[in-house]
Amino acid sequence: MNCENSLQENSCEVKNLTSEEAAALEKQDSRLVSEFQAMKLEKEARKNWDLFYKRNETRFFKDRHWTTREFEILADGLEEKVLFEVGCGVGNFFYPLLEEGKTLRVYACDFSSRAVEFVKKDARFDPEKITAFQADITADDLSANVPEGSVDVATLIFVLSAVHPEKFKQALGNILKVMKPGGLLLFRDYGLYDMAQLRFKPGHKIAENLYMRQDGTRSYYFSIEEVKRIFEEAGFSAKTVNYVHRRTINKKDDVDVPRIFVQAEFIAGTKSCS
Repeated sequence: MNCENSLQENSCEVKNLTSEEAAALEKQDSRLVSEFQAMKLEKEARKNWDLFYKRNETRFFKDRHWTTREFEILADGLEEKVLFEVGCGVGNFFYPLLEEGKTLRVYACDFSSRAVEFVKKDARFDPEKITAFQADITADDLSANVPEGSVDVATLIFVLSAVHPEKFKQALGNILKVMKPGGLLLFRDYGLYDMAQLRFKPGHKIAENLYMRQDGTRSYYFSIEEVKRIFEEAGFSAKTVNYVHRRTINKKDDVDVPRIFVQAEFIAGTKSCS
């Protein structure tokens, strides 16, 4: 589609809704996902992500070359480091880093075993440098595949939003276990009142800021205050936490859409200064 993201600004302020946007959010409450359906989505979460990768294979997500622009340590500071990508999909994050010649030991996991298969089938896969495995980060012992206390940099890029909010703390605790004290966790996910949240119709809202997509996968939209609280309760301290405002532009199709993400860096195993 020849889409590009144009840089706007980082902010600590939540988006001010227009009256139309506020009305759209209020209308979502008119018909919620039933409790039965919500429980079914949780039970079948892994199945739905496996089906997602069965349909889309490696075509849906593009290689994330933007990460070195957004996170300074990825551009300069990764040499001879241990990187753990949580929710790796088909490898769109770490493969570009390795192609740039960075000397990394990579661990990568995903909820979908089908996604992990695609990682291993990639021509860039090197078992001497990369350990890829299936895992439920909310329940599995990650140290079975990643040595405890070994990770210098961990990443959660558009991953936590797919987890049920009741399991956020457990997931972060499992990740913290394999990180070095003082290690850095890089976070990016959907921000409160992002365009995608505002576009959901009645019948898709599960709970506050939690939604069901058409394919049965789920998406949560974060405030920066909530992100900071969740991570600090799990044993991290906040280095930076901001809303990131972008515009997704497609000149060919005359598309210009505002997006809101939360971007943050957290330090593992240290107490907050606040």
